[in-house]
Amino acid sequence: RRTTHYLFIVVVAVNSTLLTINSGDYIFYTDWAWTSFVVFSIAQSTMLVVGAIYYMLFTGVPGTATYYATIMTIYTWVAKGAWFALGYPYDFIVVPVWIPSAMLLDLTYWATRRNKHAAIIIGGSLVGLSLPMFNMINLILVRDPLEMAFKYPRPTLPPYMTPIEPQVGKFHNSPVALGSGAGAVLSVPIAALGAKLNTWTYRW
Repeated sequence: RRTTHYLFIVVVAVNSTLLTINSGDYIFYTDWAWTSFVVFSIAQSTMLVVGAIYYMLFTGVPGTATYYATIMTIYTWVAKGAWFALGYPYDFIVVPVWIPSAMLLDLTYWATRRNKHAAIIIGGSLVGLSLPMFNMINLILVRDPLEMAFKYPRPTLPPYMTPIEPQVGKFHNSPVALGSGAGAVLSVPIAALGAKLNTWTYRW
């Protein structure tokens, strides 16, 4: 039984990670990082929460959400290395920041004495609010993204994703505002779905 338990933990970690990676674009390619930011924020905050909540409640141990985010980060660095090996510059791929948001989720679960509902409501909201902000800071640090985008375009770049200058200074057009708001709103019901999946798994 113990072997089966640990094997299932590994399966959940790997498959949840693949689920998160396939929800939209999981890597910030420099040539269209800004245009995909809102989609990334919504998809990744919700998928991070559903996978982390499911994985964390199954184990019952605070810290598993951070471990889960670490696995995804490792996958992304491997992809970054693959593009770099193809001759693209180091800054062509920006590795997304999942770990701090997952740490907030773990902290909520621990601080509320492993309260499932608090993890869903408070932790899910914190993930949805924090993930876009952390990743916006991450993208700001990229060296001259527009110059790099036009100098090193991907051969598979679709016409509608042509690099454009991001609009700044207007709150209603702010990708951080859109991503944070939508991510926070959607993360809570998605987290509840993860908890429900966890319950079904136990029954099964």
